[in-house]
Amino acid sequence: MMQRLAARALGMLIGVVALFSSSAWAHKPSDSYLTLRAAEGSSAIAVRWDIALRDLDYVLQLDRDSNGEITWGEVRTRADDITQLATSRLALSAADQSCTWASTGPLQLDTHSDGTYAVLSLTAQCGAAASLQAPLKAVYSLFFEVDPSHRGLVQWTSPGVESVQALIFGNDSAEQTLALQPAGAWQTLRQYLIDGTWHIWIGYDHILFLLALLLPAVLVRSGNQWESAPRFGGAVKEVFKVVTAFTLAHSITLSLAALQIVTLPSRLVESAIAASVVIAALNNLRGAVDSKRWVMAFVFGLIHGFGFASVLADLGLPSGALVLALVGFNVGVELGQLAIVAVFLPLAFSLRHTSFYRVGVLKGGSVLVAILAAWWLVQRLFDL
Repeated sequence: MMQRLAARALGMLIGVVALFSSSAWAHKPSDSYLTLRAAEGSSAIAVRWDIALRDLDYVLQLDRDSNGEITWGEVRTRADDITQLATSRLALSAADQSCTWASTGPLQLDTHSDGTYAVLSLTAQCGAAASLQAPLKAVYSLFFEVDPSHRGLVQWTSPGVESVQALIFGNDSAEQTLALQPAGAWQTLRQYLIDGTWHIWIGYDHILFLLALLLPAVLVRSGNQWESAPRFGGAVKEVFKVVTAFTLAHSITLSLAALQIVTLPSRLVESAIAASVVIAALNNLRGAVDSKRWVMAFVFGLIHGFGFASVLADLGLPSGALVLALVGFNVGVELGQLAIVAVFLPLAFSLRHTSFYRVGVLKGGSVLVAILAAWWLVQRLFDL
């Protein structure tokens, strides 16, 4: 009875990851990027807003000829509609007075790691709230009705303050206050810790890489066959080595990239991450790397760290609390990983004797992961 429940739970875990992974182009969900800057002594707020064309197309049907490609001409003819949609989904107010929107430049395009974005240049005029002596209240609702997981990533610079404050608008945090003073150390640490945890949970390629390395942890190789690990402690030790190696590796490159000491092209990084998932999954079928899976975790973890860094760059790093932000994000990623391991390992260990695990989960799951990651690799290599 317990094995049946464990098998069902493990099947659901892998099925959920595979379901959401199959619809994910990259390791990021739907995000838009807002940069808001207020000048001292002025009631105007300069706004740059980057919105993914794929999200705009879903709502506004930008691809008029339905050929699967969105051209600059198709975007340009809908510039007013894009601006109207955006400004109707972000309400700013100061001292209980609503701010009004105005365009300050033509619509442009920019490329992010996950595709092309429309770039709006706007000004929010807050009228009588001269010099913004009171905090701004912001209510964000872009795309929530069609994608509850959508987020608005904000970098806010208040009047007379050079450090940037990072905020995240989500379906459950649609209304926030843009403070006039930077957040304290605890608030900064807490925010980036949450960001790191959330990112690993929706980072499907990172999750699948980790799961591919963990699948054999409850088994031992004997010749050409997998046999059950005799003790739970041995499985825990194997998992500890893999997770620790992955953590150390991606922490190194995340820090180097976030501090702009080493940078790599995003397309190269994303392609290499997909390739790492393919290799880790195929290794489970051939067993070429068995007792040294922690080495594989470390080597490819260095590449995954650059992927984490691209997300951290999109979130924005507060110049006055750079170390805290890095530490918080790293700790959040580790907590997210540990949560996955805590669910997976007991279920896998209880099923290690069964053909369901050895054939269905280890072999079948590895084949599924390899196919999915190979498709990601093709998408990213050829920019499909």
